Amino acid sequence: MIRATRSWFRRNRTNFAIGFGVVGVGYVASQYVLSKLAEARERMSSDRIAKENLRRRFEQNQEDCTFTVLALLPTATENVLDALRVESITHELQQKKAENLAQSVGAADIASSELSSGPPSVIDDDGRSLQSFQSEGYVHASQSLAEPSPGGTTEGVGQVVVQQRARKSKAKLWNELKISSITRAFTLLYTLSLLTLFTRIQLNLLGRRNYLSSVVSLASHPPNESTINLENHDDDNLEHAYGNDFETNRRYLTFSWWLLHRGWKDIMAKVEVSVREVFGSLSPREDITLERLSELVLQVRKKVEGSTETERRNGKWLSYLLPPLEQEDYVLRESGMSGSATPPTTADSPRMPLRRLLDETSDLIDSPPFTHVLTKLLDAGFSVLVDEKLRLQAFKLLPESSLGGNRIQEVSGDETEAETKTKVANILAVLTRQAHSIGLGTNAEEKVNEYLRAMEQERDLEGFAAIVYSSNFEFEAPTTSSAEKGDDKEGARLKPEDLSPSGAMEHGESLADVSLVEPGFENAWGKATEHSG
Repeated sequence: MIRATRSWFRRNRTNFAIGFGVVGVGYVASQYVLSKLAEARERMSSDRIAKENLRRRFEQNQEDCTFTVLALLPTATENVLDALRVESITHELQQKKAENLAQSVGAADIASSELSSGPPSVIDDDGRSLQSFQSEGYVHASQSLAEPSPGGTTEGVGQVVVQQRARKSKAKLWNELKISSITRAFTLLYTLSLLTLFTRIQLNLLGRRNYLSSVVSLASHPPNESTINLENHDDDNLEHAYGNDFETNRRYLTFSWWLLHRGWKDIMAKVEVSVREVFGSLSPREDITLERLSELVLQVRKKVEGSTETERRNGKWLSYLLPPLEQEDYVLRESGMSGSATPPTTADSPRMPLRRLLDETSDLIDSPPFTHVLTKLLDAGFSVLVDEKLRLQAFKLLPESSLGGNRIQEVSGDETEAETKTKVANILAVLTRQAHSIGLGTNAEEKVNEYLRAMEQERDLEGFAAIVYSSNFEFEAPTTSSAEKGDDKEGARLKPEDLSPSGAMEHGESLADVSLVEPGFENAWGKATEHSG
């Protein structure tokens, strides 16, 4: 029996060898496949976590941008309101009206003369217009005229303003009121739009650097390593190598000082010239339709931004947002910073992080996508001002959103929306009040800045921010050899070209050089997150 069994095994040993070989190969292959599947699942999980982390960082960054704009906006608003004292002119016009009434009918008959019947007079029109300017109490503290002191004398800025305008006629005051109120509202809209976009660039550039710094920091330490991180100011500090040090970020953010204290003046001068050319011949007592007003506003915008698409794309806004190279140190000193924005460098040393940040910011501001998004923000802001506020408060028409498909609103009798008219003075009164609404910041607890909210609802703004946040990672790589010490596993999952909006941006190519950016930026955020793995 044993001999027969041994003989059978001997005869079939080849088959047994082949069978065991097949089983062994199958086992090894199955284990290899299972390990690859586990690795793929782990990679997919890591990619999903990285993508979600990137999305959360980006969304938090945009919220920070909103709070930053609201915190900085009151500074620009106060400067603009101080420069264009509409309320002071209104107060002086009221004084002139009172003087004219006193001279014509005497102090005892002023009340009865104002209520007398008959056709509306120039004085009556002016009185109603002037009352509308202060109907809601929008008088800025820096613009209110000083009250008479107990001794009967006036003090403060109001006295100086009145003395300077003592010899101005009523017509000149109305013209000055017209130009100042329109210029002030438009200047604040341009300032708000530029501040919103500039803050998006600044915080998303810093957010991108912070994200890359965290990725490199994770890659430089093994996952299972238990260490205590202490502050490191040595040359091997990866955060400093990637420009993520607090001092650099603080100095870079202070450059918003230029727009808040200098850039708005140039904007105001440019807007004022355009307003005088377009609205100069318009009388405050003239009747005007909403359609005509929209055409005049569009003319002003064309003079400021450019009348054609080519002119708008080639528009230069850099001088309003960043100082010239020779004045960068002045901005740092005025902001309470020390040091130089352009430190001396040698031929074999890299440029300092602050210099790189400012250069990339300049490239972004001069790029066509910047002017495209700025135009969208201005469209949103002027739409709120003209199509909502002026439409409702000056023309007494319902908002377009409440009309639904019926674009023609019946006003009274046979009069339609296109034929509805109002006095220019009523429009000036609404613009005077809306200037304060445009400049609402964090100090307005009970109100929301509707203009900023409308601008932030523009999808192009989020798309532009996503492009800034997710592109040009190759410029952030340090040139020192210390950055090459870390393990490259994390870096292999988050490659710079994968984080760019297109997923295949060439090295050395900046956003300003991208000519294939989609005009509407509809897919910018999707592309930025789709390839973030």
